[in-house]
Order: sequence, then C-alpha cells, then structure tokens
Amino acid sequence: MTNFIDRYKNQLDIFIKNALKEDIGIADHTSLSCIDTKIISSAKLVVKESGYLSGVSLSKLIFENYDRRLKVEILIEDGNKIKKGDIAFKVHGPVVSILATERLVLNTIQKMSGITSFTKDLNKMIKHTHCKILDTRKTTPNFRYAEKFAVMIGGGTNHRMGLFDAILIKDNHIDYCGGMNNTLKKTEKYLNKLDKKLDVVVECRNQKEIDLAINFDFVNRILLDNYNPKELVKALSLIRGRKKTEASGRIKKKNIVEYAETGVDFVSIGELTNNIKSIDMSLKAIAI
Repeated sequence: MTNFIDRYKNQLDIFIKNALKEDIGIADHTSLSCIDTKIISSAKLVVKESGYLSGVSLSKLIFENYDRRLKVEILIEDGNKIKKGDIAFKVHGPVVSILATERLVLNTIQKMSGITSFTKDLNKMIKHTHCKILDTRKTTPNFRYAEKFAVMIGGGTNHRMGLFDAILIKDNHIDYCGGMNNTLKKTEKYLNKLDKKLDVVVECRNQKEIDLAINFDFVNRILLDNYNPKELVKALSLIRGRKKTEASGRIKKKNIVEYAETGVDFVSIGELTNNIKSIDMSLKAIAI
C-alpha cells in the first residue's frame, strides 16, 4: 500500500487538492456558522455492510493534506475483511476540519472498498489458475489513481495508469496506420528514440496479425479482444507461450472462470472500476 502512495504521491496530492477545492470552494459555511473553530474532538468511521476495506491509507492522506493537526488512528488496515458495526479508524483534531473533509473521505473509501471487494471476489474464483486480473482505463475522470489503488489492494494488477506509461496498440491504431506490419515497424522506430523502456501490448484479431506481432521482440503481450473462450483457446495454441497473453471484452463475473481456465495469462475487466457498488460507511462524531 505504501509503495503505491509513494510512487504516485504527486498525482494523489493533486487529486486531493482538486477534490477539496471542488467541495469546499471558498469556505464550509455550514460548519463555520455553528461550530467554534477552536473545538477539538474525534470521529469514527463506522462500517455499515460487509466487504473488504480499501482507502484507509488514502483517507489518512486526505486528512493530513487538509490539516496537519488531524491525526488518524487506523484500527483496520486496507485489504482486511469488514462487517457491519466495525470501526475502521478514528480521526482526532479540529472539528471544523473533520467536517470539511468528511464527504471526500467517505466518497473515496466507500468506492474504493467496493472495487477492492469485487476484485477479491474475482480473484477467489480463479485462484486455481495462473491467470491474473488487470484493470483498464475505464475509470472515473480525476479518480483514476484511487480506483486503480483499490484494484491493487484487492489483489488485481494495474494494467497501465494512462497513455503515458505503456503502449497499447489496438485495432484503430492498426487500421489508421495501414496494417500490423507497418504499425509495428513505426512503433519500433519510436521506441528506439525514447530514453526509457515501455511495455508494449498489441491487439491481434486473427492468425496473420498474431504471426506478425510475435516476430517483434519488443512486443511484451498479445491482446485478444472479444474472443469467446473457444476462440481464445485456438489463438493460444497459435501463440504457444512465445508471448504473454491477455483476454479482454465481454469478460464478467459470470464467465471469468471459463476465460481464466483457457490458459490465458491475464484478463482485463472494465467492470472492476465501472458500475461498482460502494460499501456503505459513515463518519460519526465521538461524544465528548
């Protein structure tokens, strides 16, 4: 958990700053109208339904970014199972600061816990295979880092953060570029000019494209999009382990086991961060 926060600290700080600005604006008029700014007290995060906790470490960062005087006492760590009535953490400090950050913390931890819970459920279903679960770029605008953090906490793997940290050549790139061979030759020239290494994933729609992609050493993974399990098994027999493989498209909870059992190395699932049900929680004042 710490590694993710350390790696993406700048991006998370930007997210927190912008989210607080969106919610608070010039001032929290409600709290300022009735709460003495000098009052120091505590609140507790109360879990209201079962699942897996996610976002405690990010919540701590939100509190601290807003007001260094806010101190978080973590009682349940990210990734642990939770049930109704559990207290995930307590926060101590100026009441006006607790109230100002309350909604952002709840929005974050509830959504992240929903994502982590779903990811863990899927991982349990395919644990008998070697297949790993990948997330996608189907994320909520400006909330991507939190959502991908939640996938990681749930045991999933981050596919890529965005367009900047990996190359994913899909059907549109290939068609606009005039075919697979032309696309990969241009990509190779581009990579040779870069001062850093990027993973390269290439979507292949048929045997011809598979045969071409395999011949380029810089290609790390073959993406097989919208293949049904039977078609996927046939494609994997053509690849014969020469490249890592990924299946995507039409993969959901109801059919993930069937896909994972084909022998594919990865399955990418947009549903991990799309249309996820949040885990209900409340931040409640602790009586003085």
